[in-house]
Amino acid sequence: MPEPIIRVEGITKSFGDVHALRGVDLEVAEGTVLGLLGPNGAGKTTLVRVLTTLLQPTSGRATVAGLDVVTQAQALRSQIGLAGQYAAVDGDLTGRENLVMVGRLYRLGRAEAVRRAEEVLERISLTEASTRPVKTYSGGMRRRLDLAASLVGRPRVLFLDEPTTGLDPRSRIELWQLITELVSDGTSLLLTTQYLEEADQLADRIAVIDHGSLIAEGTADELKARLGGDVIELRVADPSRTTDAATALAPIAAEAPRTNADAGEVVVPVADGASKLIEAVRALDGASIELLDIQLRRPTLDEVFLTLTADAPSDGATAAGSPATSATTPDRTMQEVQK
Repeated sequence: MPEPIIRVEGITKSFGDVHALRGVDLEVAEGTVLGLLGPNGAGKTTLVRVLTTLLQPTSGRATVAGLDVVTQAQALRSQIGLAGQYAAVDGDLTGRENLVMVGRLYRLGRAEAVRRAEEVLERISLTEASTRPVKTYSGGMRRRLDLAASLVGRPRVLFLDEPTTGLDPRSRIELWQLITELVSDGTSLLLTTQYLEEADQLADRIAVIDHGSLIAEGTADELKARLGGDVIELRVADPSRTTDAATALAPIAAEAPRTNADAGEVVVPVADGASKLIEAVRALDGASIELLDIQLRRPTLDEVFLTLTADAPSDGATAAGSPATSATTPDRTMQEVQK
């Protein structure tokens, strides 16, 4: 078996009494995309900062491209690229000047730095805007330039920390296309995101982290199968009977039905959806519940995410006695440092 391009073994990170990472184990195969999902403050950014040598772990070991993130940090930095949550570009410089500066920081000669800047500008479709000050760029253009800066060193492994946050749908799709091209050219990628559609679209495998612990891992289809395989979604004619409909369908559900009483909607995860759909119609008819609509579909990654994170165990021994507080503090601190 080939060596994983990223290997994480028992990584922990504590900030005093606050535990940001709690024994994370993870592997990423070369040439693939791992989507790292989790609520705000779950530990995603902390893990990325450990893997990119910006933080030292409290315990455990991690390697990226075969290099230890602690003992071989300097050598590793030439093998990786990082685009963080905020565009780290100088607004007073032009797009081209920003990229040439990054190339020089990689210790490239000036001619080579200019050549690579032109190369990545063309790749991200910013050549025409490259002579303008970055402060005149739109948010989407800034994010693309930030990604371009992470590519100047031609990294084997690219880390993208919520790269499309705040972008409009068109800019997000354009960035997805660029990421797909990078992976097809052999770049390995770890992507943190809160857009479940983004992970579904881009990731070969998905890992879910909550309260600093890895709580699930697999392909999107494997994770969706954990909800029972299919979902029956319906809307009742009389919203006051939403709870009655959920009660009638509970015996066929793989887990408790979810309801939206204001809209009269019921969502029921089920196994063997086709047969359960027939049973659902019979049960609702037997309860004299009139329907406006009913359909059978596959679960969404959003539903998987909500189910997994709702069921994730908490640890009462954290600094503030609250999982949300303990998990949020480290990532918030790191974001303040980045600013």
